Amino acid sequence: MLWATGFICLAIGAAAGYFLAGRLNASPTKISQLEQQLQDLQRSHARYKEEVSEHFSTTAGLVQQMTDSYRDVYQHLAIGAQELCSGDVASQLLPAASDGLFNRALTVDEAHVQAPRDYAPKQTPGQSGALSEGFGLEKIRASDRDYL
Repeated sequence: MLWATGFICLAIGAAAGYFLAGRLNASPTKISQLEQQLQDLQRSHARYKEEVSEHFSTTAGLVQQMTDSYRDVYQHLAIGAQELCSGDVASQLLPAASDGLFNRALTVDEAHVQAPRDYAPKQTPGQSGALSEGFGLEKIRASDRDYL
């Protein structure tokens, strides 16, 4: 009886192993299909990257062209204002200098602009900073410790 039970268990285990191995083992055709799909996706991704690069290159060229056209219109208006209007009106309307809008120097306010800080600056040199371990903690006097 013991031999029969062992033989039955061995047969059941072998059958289960055979079916699990068949499910888990990938066939060569499935592997080749997955490799083909991977290659297709890689080609598609490379093509997409090229299209994005071409798009932004074209966009940069068009923006540069638009800026040049705007500069030409601005200079045309400035020259027309100087020729057709009185001196005071022309200087108030549009300055005709080539460095008018596009190549102007920074004003005093623009030159001293600082980026915002992510910390609060110290008010005095001896002050502890916000990242100090003791920041915001008051020292407890010896007489106050007795009450704690």
